[in-house]
Amino acid sequence: MKTKKLWLGFIGVMVISFGVLLYYGKEIYREAPPVPDKVLTEDGRTLFTGQDIKDGQNVWQSLGGQQLGTIWGHGAYQAPDWTADWLHREAVFMLDELGMETYGRGYDDLTEEQQAALRVTLQRDMRTNTYDPERDVITVSSLRAEAFIHNSKHYGGLFTDDPELAHLRDAYSVPENSLKDEERVRKLNTFFFWASWACITERPDKDITFTNNWPPDDLIGNKPTGSLILWTGFSVILLLAGIGIMIWYYASKKEDDELKPPASHPLKNIVQTPSQKATLKYFWIVTLLILVQVIMGVVTAHYGVEGQAFYGIPLADWLPYSISRTWHVQIAIFWIATSWLATGLYYAPAISGVEPKFQRLGVNVLFSALLVIVVGSLAGQWMGVMQKLGLVENFWFGHQGYEYVDLGRFWQIFLFAGLFIWLFLMGRAIWPALKQRNESRHLLILFLVASVAIAVFYGAGLMWGRQTNLAIAEYWRWWVVHLWVEGFFEVFAVVVMAFLFVRMQLVKATTATLAVLFTTIIFLSGGILGTFHHLYFTGTPTAVMALGATFSALEVVPLVLMGYEAYDNLKIYRSSEWIKPYKWPIYSFIAVAFWNLVGAGIFGFLINPPIALYYMQGLNTTPVHGHTALFGVYGMLGIGLMLFVLRDMDSVSVWKEKWLKFAFWSINIGLLAMVLISVLPIGMAQTFASVQEGLWYARSAEFMQQPLIDTFKWLRVIGDTIFALGTVALVWFVFGLKFGWSISKERK
Repeated sequence: MKTKKLWLGFIGVMVISFGVLLYYGKEIYREAPPVPDKVLTEDGRTLFTGQDIKDGQNVWQSLGGQQLGTIWGHGAYQAPDWTADWLHREAVFMLDELGMETYGRGYDDLTEEQQAALRVTLQRDMRTNTYDPERDVITVSSLRAEAFIHNSKHYGGLFTDDPELAHLRDAYSVPENSLKDEERVRKLNTFFFWASWACITERPDKDITFTNNWPPDDLIGNKPTGSLILWTGFSVILLLAGIGIMIWYYASKKEDDELKPPASHPLKNIVQTPSQKATLKYFWIVTLLILVQVIMGVVTAHYGVEGQAFYGIPLADWLPYSISRTWHVQIAIFWIATSWLATGLYYAPAISGVEPKFQRLGVNVLFSALLVIVVGSLAGQWMGVMQKLGLVENFWFGHQGYEYVDLGRFWQIFLFAGLFIWLFLMGRAIWPALKQRNESRHLLILFLVASVAIAVFYGAGLMWGRQTNLAIAEYWRWWVVHLWVEGFFEVFAVVVMAFLFVRMQLVKATTATLAVLFTTIIFLSGGILGTFHHLYFTGTPTAVMALGATFSALEVVPLVLMGYEAYDNLKIYRSSEWIKPYKWPIYSFIAVAFWNLVGAGIFGFLINPPIALYYMQGLNTTPVHGHTALFGVYGMLGIGLMLFVLRDMDSVSVWKEKWLKFAFWSINIGLLAMVLISVLPIGMAQTFASVQEGLWYARSAEFMQQPLIDTFKWLRVIGDTIFALGTVALVWFVFGLKFGWSISKERK
């Protein structure tokens, strides 16, 4: 009966949450900032067309898009936020022109009263919505048209070879002649104008802009709205209430009788099937990809201090920042997903005790497909950024410019098909077990549901087209990032971990089922609608902010009790002598609990409330959360699952654990040092600058090239070095299992 109620709760959460998510998705389609047919001047002259804006968005994507600076606060942290930077430059130019026209002096030379009067004139010009839906045109003042030409000259010189902007190119890690075609330069500027126009133009019949008054900049009148403050307060209250309820639940629930572990390993005589053996090569690739990802991370971080060189080597000529960061992020997704998928393929036949016909062939075919996707997509991204592809070809085979889903559409479809091949292999392997009505059946059903969700929800990445409105593309992109990566992969991992312990007779199947169902309900209750906290300032209606603030606070609630999970895993490790060889896989799960609390919980809530994110979006406070949540939680979970499988593949051999011990502690200590010594202090300094001056200044070369900030950038070497050494040790250990140097001669 209790299981049935939990299933009904799970179904209810899914139906209601996705109903709301889709309803407001429809509202985002309806209320997204319009891309007009034309942008006209007051005298009726066409400044540029809507097709120019759409093509300009594709040009921006071909440069690396969100991997080079940010738009609406989403993307990389080296270059500026192009929308905040454009708006401030536009405003400064217009104020100087107004000052010369009205008082015969530049804006900085005027009295405070005169400056205040000009700001009112400026804000009336910029904030007034002049979009005519009937004619499908935007009309701008002659002064603003001049500002567009002025800004276009600046950005044109920046992305080509203006010698006066060489220092900015170095500060932004923008290679000389990043764009080699004047027409592409022109169209890029039209897209920058439109994205910035959405940040300053008020919605019809409202006094807030399309981006809810983001970015902060007093000069243009962008200040936090009352809704930001209201929903921030509500989210904090809800967080406290949720924590109280969860603590009451844990304190009041009756513990089930503990299962006494068997005297010896119950699976030590299990014979591996051919398909299980075939998964070993997946973990070799996982290990190599971790190493490559870390190398790309080192290169990307170093560009923060040397711009376009790596200790004097002009590396950006062949590997520009936007590519090294793309590969750093993309490879992380690849290896984490591969580890989890391979774990599923390994344990699926073990769950049912049946090896389906041609299962090994399927595992090998999928492995080949994944290799093609990895190599092909990374090569295509390089060709796109190096401007070797047309805009259409870049969309299909090159760089889509959207962080976490940068790979071209062809590779996306290929990966989508690969996930369904994986789902087919998983389903046919566990189907015999599903037909048996035993106590593990509910856990198996949830295992299958999570597997289906992993395959299906990646399809959200196919919901936008080459020239889809950016606000709509962002809505679907976060379906992939938040629901696919952070959502259903998490559910899948929790189910797999439960299976591991049930299979080893360390946890009762009924206990595991109830715990997993309850955890999934709690997690998805906040997690599905918590997707909206990424969309506060991306051209979405105010209701999205209210929902995002409310449910992202609920996401944090279960994470504050991660100490229970860590303690349970530690208790399992200490429960019997034969479990001791699983020390480092289990310690990896304990690390996952720690980073769930610190990275996803504390650092996540640091930036999630609307008023905090208003000032912090696009600053280094975001990679604090990104690194500790993506690698700390999902990366350590991927490593833990890999080690669990490798341990099960040879339960007789004794591991030489010194390299693994070094790897575990170095990776976790290095990650913590990287964040606390470098990234977080820079982010907090930027936040102060964003509050005091505006986001444009917090992201500017002037601020980011200060000696103090440079010092903090260099301090990152400490954490990065410790982390990198740990990664090398992990690679050495994993390959040592194959070649013998990680295995002792003694046998258990």
